[in-house]
Parts: sequence; C-alpha cells; structure tokens
Amino acid sequence: MAVSLRVPDDVKKRVDRLAGAQDTTAHAFMLEAIRDKVDAEEARAAFIAEAQRRLARMKKSGKGIPAAEVFAYLDARAKGGNPARPKARKAP
Repeated sequence: MAVSLRVPDDVKKRVDRLAGAQDTTAHAFMLEAIRDKVDAEEARAAFIAEAQRRLARMKKSGKGIPAAEVFAYLDARAKGGNPARPKARKAP
C-alpha cells in the first residue's frame, strides 16, 4: 500500500534532526514511529478488551475485592512483602 503524507515543515525539521542523531534516515525514523504507535494502540485495545471481559465476569459472578484490600495488598508488595492475595467474595 502506497501512502503519501504531507508533513509540516517544522515536523520535517524535527524528524531530520532526530533521525540524524540516530544515524538513520527520516523515512526509517517515521516508519519506526508509526510501528511504535500501532503497537501501542493494539496493546491498549487488548488491555481494554481484557478489562471488559473481567468486568463482565465479575458482574456475572457478583464477586469482587474491596478496593481498600487491593491497595493494601499492592502497597505491601511494593514494600517487598509477600502478603496473601485478597480473595474475591460477594458483597454483603
């Protein structure tokens, strides 16, 4: 697929400067930038899809973990601890 992009002069200058600093061509630099953006958007879409699946599963089961317990668990892990994982349960 052939694509033609009109790149504003100020962006061209920035791309040329950065590509030169990386000892690559402006074309290669822009292709890498496009690949990086596509990869990031695909990862974001996969993350959102997984979150939606998990939310649907949680709503169906009626089970969850109170946020305070999740935060306490993550805080303890961040401090190097090995706390027990909180258990999902139905709300009272």
